[in-house]
Amino acid sequence: MDLLQGTLDMLVLRTLLAGSLHGYGIAKAIRGASNDALDIEFGSLYPALKRLEAKGWIASAWDTSEHNRRAKFYKLTSTGRKHLVREHSKWADFVSVVGLIMGAAPEAR
Repeated sequence: MDLLQGTLDMLVLRTLLAGSLHGYGIAKAIRGASNDALDIEFGSLYPALKRLEAKGWIASAWDTSEHNRRAKFYKLTSTGRKHLVREHSKWADFVSVVGLIMGAAPEAR
């Protein structure tokens, strides 16, 4: 399923609300939360992580993964949490408005 532009940032922030994760863990969590509908490519994820960190919405630190390997773990900052609240509100408004336009599924003919 293709993501709307800007949606990946919001999904990453929402995923990190539960706690810090490394890149693979973030991708796996999004895939699991979407019942395997969203498979985030690492070529999209890592630039998003860099962008979010540059904006101060997430922070990173090197640590040891569950497989005893060095990995960069990302966590949500307080600024990122505030941004997520604003984005969630905008997203809910967007979904509501599109729902008004789309209505019930059209019948096939």
